[in-house]
Amino acid sequence: MSRLVRLSVLALGLSACTVGVRRAPPVRAGASGTEQSRAFVAQATAAADRIAAASDDAPTAAWYRLAELVDDFGSRITGSPALDQALAWAATQMRTDGLDDVRLEPVKVSHWVRGRERATIVRPVTRELALLGLGGTVGTRASIRAPLAVFDDLDALRASTASLDGAIAFVNHRMPPFDDVHDDPGYLRGVQARLRAASEAAKRGARAVLIRSVTATSLRTPHAGALKYDDGVPKIPAAAVSIEDAELLARLARRGPVEVELSLGARTLPDAPSANVVGELRGRELPDEIVLLGAHMDSWDVGPGASDDGAGCVAVMEALRLLRQAGLTPRRTIRAVLFTGEEYGLSGAKAYHERHRSERHVAAFETDYGMAAPDAIGVGGEAGMAAMQPLLPAFGRFGIRRFRDHAFGADVEPIVGDGAAAFNLQPDGHHYFDIHHTAADTLDKIRPEDLRRNAAAIALLGWVLAER
Repeated sequence: MSRLVRLSVLALGLSACTVGVRRAPPVRAGASGTEQSRAFVAQATAAADRIAAASDDAPTAAWYRLAELVDDFGSRITGSPALDQALAWAATQMRTDGLDDVRLEPVKVSHWVRGRERATIVRPVTRELALLGLGGTVGTRASIRAPLAVFDDLDALRASTASLDGAIAFVNHRMPPFDDVHDDPGYLRGVQARLRAASEAAKRGARAVLIRSVTATSLRTPHAGALKYDDGVPKIPAAAVSIEDAELLARLARRGPVEVELSLGARTLPDAPSANVVGELRGRELPDEIVLLGAHMDSWDVGPGASDDGAGCVAVMEALRLLRQAGLTPRRTIRAVLFTGEEYGLSGAKAYHERHRSERHVAAFETDYGMAAPDAIGVGGEAGMAAMQPLLPAFGRFGIRRFRDHAFGADVEPIVGDGAAAFNLQPDGHHYFDIHHTAADTLDKIRPEDLRRNAAAIALLGWVLAER
């Protein structure tokens, strides 16, 4: 069945679904699609009641579990002992929750190590810069001291025909502020310099590249994140500087020549063993059809990754715990997958797809956009939007105000590409990129009530997709 057809029948043909041990009133033979849709809305409302009751019984359980994750293990970059320990911890939590077939599925992940790093303005003033090497960057070996060549954005660098031989390129590419009209944080545009500037500068002979951190707001907190080196282009060292230091460099450059000394101790080691954590609620009627609920366990190395994506992992685990606690046995199997290697290389997503591509995934959901106040659930397509809309009141009790006609998740993208219907959680995103990939991505940024309600909404979505 195509993804479009699956979505278009979401609210139809479901009148005989079981809610826990209770069966909904039967619908007479030949009942209209509208009658069947109403019957399923009633069942979803009943399921929401039971999920809410289970959540009210332990309103801070998820938050304390997240506190344990981020406090005990801290940052969880691929290849680190902390990530290995966190993955094992998550499997233990799933078993404690009584999930089915909990396992660690082996994955080989990239192993990049930051090392010591430092950057200093040495002309016309002496000033330390707040910076972070970009994920996957090569090191400088010895320190580099060179004049700075400044570009206002990535397009300016691409348009330049000047030689950058012997220079450090600085790309002051600004991420736009949150666009309330289009509900757009501006990240897709803002991130391009982080991804592309190193190779663009290397093509012109630069020795290294600095970029403005990918954020619109800063308290002198540089932002990490992966870069992409183009094939056939020399790999040069690359780092992000804070917004405040980016503005300083730009001001100094307008007055005259600027020189910077840069040292990055980064190196790449052989691939390391890791794993995806998988646990399930086995389906009662169609156990071989899968509804995937995903998040990623790895983080960058500069903070504990509470929002990106520790809270997502805990919310997915909590969603399955709530369903089990509520006595809601799904028609299809609901599978939680805590992916490894999302931040750098997507190794976990690729390994999962290779291992499970022959299975029938009817839907794939991901949460990787922080855990602020509940707002929206993304739905992949207009047909799915129409099918989901009658269910909005049921989701509204957990703070979901709307469905949006776009859903994306990097880890579930391969499964969606094979035909699974796409969904994702979209909490309020106004401040997510203020702390994204920084040392400030800490537990105190997450309210227990937001985590509780988002987890309950995920539970209800998992039930709806498994029952449809």
